[in-house]
Amino acid sequence: MNGDENLEREVYVSFNAVLEASDAKVLIISIAARLAGMHPQTLRQYDRMGLVQPGRTAGGGRRYSERDVVLLREVQRLSQEEGVNLAGIKRIIELEGLVGDLRQRVADLQAELARTRARLAQIEAAGFPRRDLVPSNQHQTALVVWRPAKNV
Repeated sequence: MNGDENLEREVYVSFNAVLEASDAKVLIISIAARLAGMHPQTLRQYDRMGLVQPGRTAGGGRRYSERDVVLLREVQRLSQEEGVNLAGIKRIIELEGLVGDLRQRVADLQAELARTRARLAQIEAAGFPRRDLVPSNQHQTALVVWRPAKNV
């Protein structure tokens, strides 16, 4: 495996950890910063940049989830260990979100296809459509002659 493949695998594994973490926005900024190994001001900057979206209290205080902390650790790892700049990290986060959405859509479509195939099998098992009642156009052929319009 080359370096790019290793990075891709590590990012995929790391973002799976993000998806498995809790979404409950209960951690105040100082606790989230300590858990992520960062300064609270770094979390504020990442919030302004859109790298992480903490919840807000009625008074405007930030509240972070376990998932946010895992994401912050991943941002730090990508930045410090892999040398990815913050704009690149933001794009990675966006693309990972899109990949997750697309995977869910594929799973939904596969489930719908399975249901449709099962329903079709039920219908066919019941003897429908009866070929003697439904006209078939399979043996007909047609010839269509096309002539371009004359320019007037």
